[in-house]
Amino acid sequence: MESKFNPLRKFLEDDRHIHPFVILSVDILIVFISFSLAYLIIGGFGFDQIDFVQYLIVTACICLIALPVIYFSKLHTGLLRYSNIADLFRIFLATIIFSLLFILFFFGLGHRWIALNYSFLMLVMLVNYFITSTLLIAFRLLAKSTYLSLANKFSNKAVHKVLIFGADQNAVLVKQALSNDPDLNYVVEGFLSSDRTMLNNYLEQKKVYHMKDLPKLKKQKDIKELLITNENLNQREKRVVIERCIRLGIKVLTIPAAKNWLSGELSSKQIKKLRIEDLLQRKPIVIDQRKVKSDLEGKKVLVTGAAGSIGSEIVRQVLTYKPSLLILCDHAESPLHDVQLAMEDEFPDAKMEVVLADVSNYERMHKLFNVCRPQIVYHAAAYKHVPMIENNPFEAISVNVGGTRNIADLAVFFKVDKFVMVSTDKAVNPTNVMGASKRLAEIYTQSLNGIETCNTKFITTRFGNVLGSNGSVIPRFRSQIKKGGPITVTHPDITRYFMTIPEAVQLVLEAGTMGKGGEIYVFDMGKPIKIVDLAKKMIQLAGLEEGKDIDIVFSGLRPGEKLYEELLSSAELTLPTHHHKISIAKVLQYPYAQANASITELLVVNKHHDNEAVVKKMKEIIPEFKSKNSIYEGLDKTG
Repeated sequence: MESKFNPLRKFLEDDRHIHPFVILSVDILIVFISFSLAYLIIGGFGFDQIDFVQYLIVTACICLIALPVIYFSKLHTGLLRYSNIADLFRIFLATIIFSLLFILFFFGLGHRWIALNYSFLMLVMLVNYFITSTLLIAFRLLAKSTYLSLANKFSNKAVHKVLIFGADQNAVLVKQALSNDPDLNYVVEGFLSSDRTMLNNYLEQKKVYHMKDLPKLKKQKDIKELLITNENLNQREKRVVIERCIRLGIKVLTIPAAKNWLSGELSSKQIKKLRIEDLLQRKPIVIDQRKVKSDLEGKKVLVTGAAGSIGSEIVRQVLTYKPSLLILCDHAESPLHDVQLAMEDEFPDAKMEVVLADVSNYERMHKLFNVCRPQIVYHAAAYKHVPMIENNPFEAISVNVGGTRNIADLAVFFKVDKFVMVSTDKAVNPTNVMGASKRLAEIYTQSLNGIETCNTKFITTRFGNVLGSNGSVIPRFRSQIKKGGPITVTHPDITRYFMTIPEAVQLVLEAGTMGKGGEIYVFDMGKPIKIVDLAKKMIQLAGLEEGKDIDIVFSGLRPGEKLYEELLSSAELTLPTHHHKISIAKVLQYPYAQANASITELLVVNKHHDNEAVVKKMKEIIPEFKSKNSIYEGLDKTG
């Protein structure tokens, strides 16, 4: 049976099922048949009274005039299975044009050969217009419906029975797109709406249901997936819908608004599974665009760590404010190249300088500053993975501390207007080398503002984990789920703050406009999230069941890892700013002489590659640095 239908399946899979000239021939045949019918209708079907010579002449003339009009209107060039409203409009327009051209021809020259009554001919042309338009449209709809029917019947792909959430114009457009393209392989069984005025109505011959009908619909119609299309759906409504679907084992898919479809058409690539990031997102942040624009427009801006998760987003957002030059600096070759290509595609007119360099190399950085002369610096270059840095403190000191000092000192020397550093909540009461190294970077940059001759404003931004950053928990869980598990969580009670990358960068840019110099800005991260709950939610989103399809195992806290993070230490207070999501941390400030001497001593110790000596020196500078679950815990014991 399979081989019998192979030629048909091959035909259906071909992009061009019917040759354009075959379609053109059918269109002209339709014009011929339509005019003949109109001729007979107006003539009262009096076959014995028809002058067949006149009939053949006038029919030949109308077909000869219609041929170039239809050809140049390109009615025959489109794929019939994708016929749409625009094609219908072109049919009506082409029919009007060749009808008017025939009438002009008749009054100009045709009356010499065509001996027809004027009134009779006008009536024939009027009726012909409606018949021709109707048959041309019917031909396309018939070809389209036949193709869709056969494609669905002989498709090797599994059919997805879905509901669409929403009952607005966008939802209708999605339904039409799914129905018109069998390659998408979705069968829409109805619409879901929270708007009671829409209940039991029909859109595109499909009923509108209420959310409470979802369990019944899943059972009766074997619903496997729900498409969310409503771009105006608020976060609370979306969460309610998603939670209900997760409980019922229904996968949630998202589709962009119709205005954002690629080339005006919905493609399978735009239908995406709901991600955990979508559930954790909060209300969009509103920042003072005018102040940020005033800070960045026409300026030379340097971004270190430009290939990282935060750095690349800083690059993207800064480019929207049209700096005169954006310098992208990173030591990771391939990621930096990827960011360069992405930015060149997204901002083809932007002027960028891409520099492959290590911030811990002072001479290399000096040359960069001397050549490019940045006016604003966003310093995002840093090592961030706690367990990795715990075992490699040399690199943390070289880059996170030494690299920061290099960039900060050069900012002062070259009279940079503003230096904005990206820090972390792990710098608060640090329990690991990474957090302590970032606290040292904070101390040094903040101390520079105490120098009277320093004209550079040093600003620090401190926030927690960002969603989906390279090597973070969400991509790791996603990879483990894809492999079939198990998902590894370090501790049942471990919690973390989360923020989206664009949200974090928006606040970095906003904080940069506020700073007078010396501030450490703390971001409102919302409520902390239990990592085990995050894992369970991701399992459910994947359509799996914990304990049955995939397991969660607890591996124990990693070296230097905290159960929970803090944005402020117990000794720190905050002051409000004009932005409700940004506060100023009142922290202990170190005089520049003390900070510089301490950092210099640390860098000297670091040259000997003695990890224990390095960490011991860090603890001397930062008394609150107490190691946890680490080989360095013994250094905290007295006596």
